Formats: sequence, structure tokens, C-alpha cells
Amino acid sequence: MVRMTLDTPVLHTPRLRLRPFTDADADLLFALHSNTYVMRYWDSPPWTERTRAARFIARCREMADEGSGARVVIDRVSDGAFVGWCGLTGWNRDYRSASLGYVLDEAMWGHGYATEAAHALLQWTFDVLDVNRIQAETDTRNVASARVLQKIGFVREGTLREDCIVNGEVSDSWVFGLLRREWQPTAGEISAP
Repeated sequence: MVRMTLDTPVLHTPRLRLRPFTDADADLLFALHSNTYVMRYWDSPPWTERTRAARFIARCREMADEGSGARVVIDRVSDGAFVGWCGLTGWNRDYRSASLGYVLDEAMWGHGYATEAAHALLQWTFDVLDVNRIQAETDTRNVASARVLQKIGFVREGTLREDCIVNGEVSDSWVFGLLRREWQPTAGEISAP
């Protein structure tokens, strides 16, 4: 199999800029992933070591180099504030599938940023990659994340029972899917430089 790199995109929406991670993002990334409230529905415990941020950023570069996905920082255009990140992982060229994920800073919740950023990344994914299906999972208690996925066209397909145990707490996850034929692009709102 030929190995192919995947250029991490820079995307613009009316309110957001999505861009590759840099080493300068490590402190903001650590603050996000060490926040126990933000990470309460995540599939792993909050970070306790700053080195995790550097490893995460290095892994983002590796994913791009090996062509398996793209994770991007989400910045607010109006003031450059760090909103969070979203990513496409597990891109499989043979199956034409990938997975979507995102994490936003608590102060950025409730403003539609997750929906806007995820929509932009999905638009890039369907335009640039020959993807037929994108999957996302969320803890069944995370109703806000489920709403984001449904707003951008995902369909809840099932429940993974007791699929996560984090710090001794067992939880279920909903599986969502979005097919290319169901995708509803938004004309003219997303641009790449």
C-alpha cells in the first residue's frame, strides 16, 4: 500500500478559523484537557501531565504524515481566542470512512461554535477525501454533543453499552453516522486559503 500524507487544512467560516496545531498551542490544549468538567464525558481521564499536550500535538503531525487524519485548532476570528479543536481520525481509503471528534473550552459552549467548526471540517472532508461515511460517538449523557451531531446531519444508529470505563465509572455511548448522500453542504460559508 502506498503511504500518502494528508495536508492539514486551514479553513475559515464567518466566525472561526480552523488551522493545524503548533507547539505554541500546548498550554491551551493542556488547560482544555485537564479540565475535569469539560472532560467528564470523554473516553479517558483528564490530563494531569503537561507532556500529554506535546504528545497530542506530535500525534497530530504523525496522523498527517501517515495520511490517517487531520486535527485542527479552532480559533475565534474576532479576537483570536482559542475555542478548542476538532478532528477527523481513522481515515480508511479502502472503506472510504473516518471518525469525527471535537472538544471545546467550557467558555465557548452554547454559541454554535462546535456546529460551525464540525460542519467546516466535514465540508473539507467530503470535498477533498473520497469519504462515503463519517462516524462519531458521544457519551449518552452528553446531550449537547448529540444535538451538535444531529444539527449537522448525523443519524443516531445505536448504543454501545458499557463501552467506556473511566476512573471506575461505566458509561454507554451513542454511535452516529453521516453518509455522503445525506450530507447538506452550506454554500459559500466555508473557505480555504
